[in-house]
Amino acid sequence: VQLVESGGGMVQPGGSLRLSCAASGFTFSNYGMSWVRQAPGKGPEWVSTITTGGGIKYYAESVKGRFTISRDNTKDTLYLQMNSLKPEDTALYYCARRGPSYSTWNLPLGQGTQVTVSS
Repeated sequence: VQLVESGGGMVQPGGSLRLSCAASGFTFSNYGMSWVRQAPGKGPEWVSTITTGGGIKYYAESVKGRFTISRDNTKDTLYLQMNSLKPEDTALYYCARRGPSYSTWNLPLGQGTQVTVSS
């Protein structure tokens, strides 16, 4: 299993970023996928999950209405569109295969992509 996240960066509050996660080493279309983040000094936090076909999406309350998860099974790629970013969204963002429930995830994680929201 290999997961490679990209698309992070530094953005001002209110700005947008689109994260990508390229998956390989497993049949991507057979797995629900999730985004997880970890802020400095804090534990990992579940952000969002999408089902295998993309028809059902789940979001943490902290990002609902601002973030959109999507996937392209023809490209084995997961996305996270992040709008109206806030300083508290600053974290290292990872993608992962979803766990037994929609707010859990399975290892391994990728190397992560850093998102910094600051003026």
